Amino acid sequence: MEKLIQELQAKKETHLFGGGEEKQNRLHDQGLYTARERIDKLIDPGSFLEVGLLAHSDQEGSESKSATDGIITGLAKINGRKVVLQASDKTVFAGTEGMVYFRKSKAIHDYACKRGFPLLNLMEGGGLRMPDGMGSDGISQLLFPDELLLHNRRIPMITGIFGDSFGGPTWTAVSSDFVTQVKGTSMAVAGPRMLEVATGEKISNNELGGWEIHANHTGQVDCFAENEDMNIHHLKQFLSYMPDNGNEEPPFKETKDNPYRKISELIDIVPTRRQRAYDMKKVIRLIVDDGELFEIKELYGTALITVLARINGRVVGILANQPLKFAGAAGPKECEKATEFICLCDSYNIPMIFLHDTPGFRVSSDAEKLKMPTKIMVWNQALAQSTVPKISIIIRKSIGAAFGNMCGPTMGADFVVAWPTAEMNFTGPEVGINVVYGRKLQLSENPQEERQELLKSWSFDSSPYKAAGKFLIDDVIDPRDTRKFLAQTVEYACAKNGAKSKRNLANWPTGY
Repeated sequence: MEKLIQELQAKKETHLFGGGEEKQNRLHDQGLYTARERIDKLIDPGSFLEVGLLAHSDQEGSESKSATDGIITGLAKINGRKVVLQASDKTVFAGTEGMVYFRKSKAIHDYACKRGFPLLNLMEGGGLRMPDGMGSDGISQLLFPDELLLHNRRIPMITGIFGDSFGGPTWTAVSSDFVTQVKGTSMAVAGPRMLEVATGEKISNNELGGWEIHANHTGQVDCFAENEDMNIHHLKQFLSYMPDNGNEEPPFKETKDNPYRKISELIDIVPTRRQRAYDMKKVIRLIVDDGELFEIKELYGTALITVLARINGRVVGILANQPLKFAGAAGPKECEKATEFICLCDSYNIPMIFLHDTPGFRVSSDAEKLKMPTKIMVWNQALAQSTVPKISIIIRKSIGAAFGNMCGPTMGADFVVAWPTAEMNFTGPEVGINVVYGRKLQLSENPQEERQELLKSWSFDSSPYKAAGKFLIDDVIDPRDTRKFLAQTVEYACAKNGAKSKRNLANWPTGY
């Protein structure tokens, strides 16, 4: 028995070194962590239960040089919470994917879904390992199994991109609920070498799938990190706002921040003049518990802010227009961002708060080419199908169709209220007067005087008091009581079933 145990320990020790000490040292020389070091930094000390340590490639002749077949899988705890994780190992065949790699990855995903644990993916690698996928038998085994394609947001899928990622790691990322990427890495369908061979196009990793591409153009990555430690921090932060699975609510967090705290500073931040801009993020930080928030897609669709935060200990998702960017008017990117965030919140039982300050949608010939009408309506459809509690506050302007997309009175909100500064209308006063009274003003003897009279009338008609008087909105509130109002309404809206939704949006795609 002693001899058998020694043999076992020797085999395991060999596999723990992955592709060998030399390759690990090469990573360290570049200032990078190995896959196992990333796991150690992510999880609670001593909590890792590895599954598949002794696995290796099933290709003849590769058994001795393919420890774990390039993917480390197992269970662990993060801040005491049970999770399932996988980490691709670049020291084994450059992190490429073989048959056993896929078998392990599928098994760990299935177990996470079976027991209701979040799945964290620490990814990098060059995609499919050519010998494994060649031939009709190879490709027939490598097609995505339906269990992965029918994931249906049963558990949070959380992915970190730690190195250049092509093929499989990219598919994992874009299928996830949250993706964070280390700057300096690339994420794309195929690498530059494959691209040049297939199409003749010569391009660098950064130009193909660097962080700026995803921040400014694709929106496929939610967060970016200067280094690996920050990437791991982002993974932990996002997880802290997520439930273990779609049948549970996110964890409460005790706070000493008074839920009924008056916020006098709001009066100084938000100008009464609708033409003046301000930073909506300052408003949000003052409202939420302890000023703490986690922003998603900060650099994509910047006229809309999407953050996770807490109100009186309960996780909430906040969608807010950002007047500093395009006056808060949403374009195609903002529409995609809103739809994705609504699906996230509704699937994981997170109440939503909407803070309005928008002059409408950005309309242009370029926006039409990007299917702006479709994107507006997809946002609307997602909102209409969401069933988590929703609370809507019109802070300043909320104009046209955007009033509905920001959860106006007809979109299933539990409560819709306004600040006294609110302006609600089909269009802004200047535009409306020019369209409706343009001809009359042209013929007027005193056009400026008449315009001012019309503006006064239009402003009165747009005030929140008319809607409140007809009980089309629930109330007009003192801005200083915004936190108190949210704390009270979230508590009442979640009294019966918590924040649990019907999960109508759980099977929506992860990209739009």
